[in-house]
Amino acid sequence: MTFFEKILIANRGEIAIRVMRACREMGIETVAIYSDADRNSLHVHYADEAFSVGEAPPAKSYLRIDRILDVARKTGAEAIHPGYGFLAENAGFARACEEEGLVFIGPSSRTIEMMGSKIGSKQMMKAAGVPVVPGTPEGIRDLEEAKRVAAEIGYPVLVKASSGGGGIGMQIVSDEAGLAEAIEKGERTAQSAFGDSTVFLEKYLVKPRHIEVQVLCDAHGHAVHLYERECSIQRRHQKLVEESPCPIMTGELRDRMTASALSVARVSNYVNAGTVEFLFADGQYYFMEMNTRLQVEHTVTELVTGVDLVRQQIAIAAGDPLEFSQDEVSLRGHAIECRINAEDPLNNFQATPGKIVRYRSPGGPGVRLDSGVHMGYAITPYYDSMISKLCTYGMSRQNAIERMRRAISEYVIIGVKTTLPLHYALMNNHQFVEGKTHTHFLSEEHIQKSLMRALREDEARMATLATSLRQTKEVAAISAAVGAYLRTRS
Repeated sequence: MTFFEKILIANRGEIAIRVMRACREMGIETVAIYSDADRNSLHVHYADEAFSVGEAPPAKSYLRIDRILDVARKTGAEAIHPGYGFLAENAGFARACEEEGLVFIGPSSRTIEMMGSKIGSKQMMKAAGVPVVPGTPEGIRDLEEAKRVAAEIGYPVLVKASSGGGGIGMQIVSDEAGLAEAIEKGERTAQSAFGDSTVFLEKYLVKPRHIEVQVLCDAHGHAVHLYERECSIQRRHQKLVEESPCPIMTGELRDRMTASALSVARVSNYVNAGTVEFLFADGQYYFMEMNTRLQVEHTVTELVTGVDLVRQQIAIAAGDPLEFSQDEVSLRGHAIECRINAEDPLNNFQATPGKIVRYRSPGGPGVRLDSGVHMGYAITPYYDSMISKLCTYGMSRQNAIERMRRAISEYVIIGVKTTLPLHYALMNNHQFVEGKTHTHFLSEEHIQKSLMRALREDEARMATLATSLRQTKEVAAISAAVGAYLRTRS
């Protein structure tokens, strides 16, 4: 296996640490970058070297390509791993690395550019025979044309930005009267967020499931899939819970979806790790987009396949062929990931920056926690609100759910509101347990009522624990308070 000697990780937090862990196992030195706000963050101390790239706002630090490349030059790094978010799917950054003679651990800048256009990628997939959601074949330039297409495919329809992701600029339109305003608003938002005002129209699937397929492709023409992940539990079009395999997957559907995912990889000349995302409704799946990077939820795929995706990324980027064939990849058991965010689920998931004053992480059989925080850690308003990724693995889905309930009951974070109570309520929701979910699950009225009731009950227990801990510094009393809280939550 070919290895690099030194890799710069152009990211922060838990994903930076995740990449560094793979590098440490492979005997590769690591270089961290950090902003003023992250000067004392864990990823800075975990790396072999660390360098400042600017002020706290991302535009003045983690998005400064010139400063990142300057650090790479100074340290002699041979490759850059972008993690996810920030510059991970920025074709300009990948191109700058290529021009600098640095290996970008991901696909080529050309592939990122090609797949970054939702319109272009959909056209390419349609030509390759991959099912796509009905909609406008290109960006909306004429309101009357948009009205005609919307009438043909039927309302409700979705106005989406061609560039970017994360649901930014997405507008649901229920009738013709709201179409012009939605297009205008979508164009403004897209221009502001992505520098590209192009929006397009597609059929709005009312209660679809979000199912994605992980692929690995090397530069020698080999490609494999690592099965699917279900990512339907979302808020504001952003994922909260992911699992593998999908609870409703059949052998026949899996064969079709994974074949389509590999077709997507082939027609785009894809090299490295990527994820092909589909929407599934009424027995039919549709290509949505390809994420040209490592996904947040790569953890569940690692748990059910035993494949270290970051290690594979690095090996592929170094020029090695894949270590295994499709026949050698097997699916074992079930894994679930809960994204633990510093957000208040009772207040429309408002971000809650602040200092973590008490922290107790879970453990035990089948539990994995990817985190970059610790007691005393300050969550700033500058970056994504994710605290950690709590994952459980079991031989069955029910076993994984039971372990997640137990792991959440052990997980104590005091100082900021988090999504932990929401996840605990979800793991006890009978519709989730039965696998009857979709992308709008959290917005359904009866689901909201049951979750809100459970959230308020847990918030009251958490308040009692916080009060108990503020009133004592004695180790025995702290342990007793935490123990009492865990018993009420289990």
